[in-house]
Order: sequence, then structure tokens, then C-alpha cells
Amino acid sequence: MRALSQLKSQLSPELWCWAQRPRALRQAAFSRLHGLGHIVRSPFGRSTRVEAPTLILDGECRAGRVYLVGAGSGDVELLTLKAARLLQQADAVVYDRLVGGDVLALIPAGRERYYVGKERGHHSVPQAEIGALMVRLAAEGRSVVRLKGGDPGVFGRMGEELAALAEADVPAEIVPGITAASAAAASMGIPLTDRGHAQQLRFVTAQLCREDGTPDWQLLARRDETLVFYMGLSKVAAICAGLRHAGLPDDWPIMLVANASLPEQASLVGTLVDMPGKLADTPLPSPCLIVVGSVVRMVATSPAGASIEQGMR
Repeated sequence: MRALSQLKSQLSPELWCWAQRPRALRQAAFSRLHGLGHIVRSPFGRSTRVEAPTLILDGECRAGRVYLVGAGSGDVELLTLKAARLLQQADAVVYDRLVGGDVLALIPAGRERYYVGKERGHHSVPQAEIGALMVRLAAEGRSVVRLKGGDPGVFGRMGEELAALAEADVPAEIVPGITAASAAAASMGIPLTDRGHAQQLRFVTAQLCREDGTPDWQLLARRDETLVFYMGLSKVAAICAGLRHAGLPDDWPIMLVANASLPEQASLVGTLVDMPGKLADTPLPSPCLIVVGSVVRMVATSPAGASIEQGMR
């Protein structure tokens, strides 16, 4: 009880309420306590007591500014502390479809929320209107969080939104998040790169922006890199065929991960030749990430994978 009183005296009323929430990163708030200390063990038999670090979550969310924030891959515990703080402080939150309910639960009651989600074949709000909305809210003196799934700078149309803000002279700040590629690889227990498998990593959008756009399969068909395709669930067959025709062997590993890091995560592991058939027999939901490369072979032996528990097929 004494520790709780000490904590309460150090936190603002808003952060104190946040610290008491059962799932809202309360351990981060508790780490603000001073003087607890911990023991650093030495391999040579000596130990030293050092002071516990202090975690400060008291940054300012400024009126008239837009914060382009990554919500991460879906698991609320993978949200950055800065993102969580801004969600607590912002006057208005403009959010996408892939932002989970646990993350939205961090927004205090009474704050303004604007849903502008997009999904295949249906955009609830055109991109130009999203930019105009952020500009209007900032001009009215609100502090605004533009909340995007994953990392806002990875296929998140952040460039278009920065351009809209720049045209209106609205100041902005970027807060990165854990992108789906990192979350998918981690949840399957593998690295995205490994010196025995891949010396390069390439992120590719399967949604071609130009009418005549076609992937350069010859450039992508390398054995020394990991390919990660975003937004490509409907193009799995074309991806497999393109890479095979460009020279990758039929048995080259490929992995599909849907809803990475969430309890409903599901996955398929196979080869370029058999993955289209596997997906037809066992459809996966969107969003789904596609990972191609020999590093995928590590899934079978990794001690870190939760894939069996989370629906690996």
C-alpha cells in the first residue's frame, strides 16, 4: 500500500487512472517508482546494487499538431510506450481498420474518434478527405493522433498524409510502430535475416500503383535475401509463378501469416510449387503477410515459434 501511495503522488490523475487499468500497460507506469534497485551479477563472483531506471511518460501532446502513430501489428503489448501516451493525451484520434480494440481501449472516454478504415474494394473515407479531416482538427486547436496499423511509414500512405499537412502548414510528428513483417517473423519464431540464409531484406507491396506496373521477377528471384509481400493474399499464385519462372526452384520456401501476433493468428508453410494449392484448400483471412526465402526453413526447428498453438497448418 505504501508503494501505491508513493506511485500516486508521482503520477498525474490521468496517468494514475491509466496505471490502475488491468491491461493498459500499467507495469510501465509502475516502473516510475524510485529506489527499488536491482542486483547486477558478475561472472567473476562480484555483485553490485544499482538504482532502478526511471521511466518517464510525461511528454506533451501539443495542440494543433498531428502525430502519425504506428499501432503495431495488433497485440496491444507490442504498442510503443510513446504511442500509448499519445493515445491517452490526444484530443482526437483518427484511426484505421487494422487498429485493434485493445489499442482503442487506451483512448479515454469522451475523446473524439474518427474511423477512416480501408479494406479491399471499399474505402470508407477517400484519402483526400482523411487529409482534410486532420488539417481541420489541427486548425481547430486539437491535438490529433493519426493511428495506423503496423508502422505508418511502411505501405501506410503516410507520404500522402504528410503532403496534405505540409500544404496546410500543420506541424506533424512520426511515431514508428512494429510492422507486420517483424511481428509475423517473430510469432513464427524466425529472424527476417540470418547470415546463413539471407543477407538482404526486401519489402514489396503486391498492390501495384501503376496500371502498367509489373514486379521485376528477375530482380526479386534471389537466393540470398528474404522477400516480404504486403497486401498480397489474392496474388499468391502470381507471386509463386513469377518467382519460379524467374529462376527460384520449385521447393523454395514460402510462408503465409494472417493476423500476425493476434490470438487468431493462422499460417501456412510450404513451397512455391505447392502453396497455391495449400491456400485453396485452407483459405486464410486478410490481412496476410507473405514471406519468401530459405530463412522460412527455420520455422520447423525454432524453439521460439508459437505457430503450433496459434493455428499453423
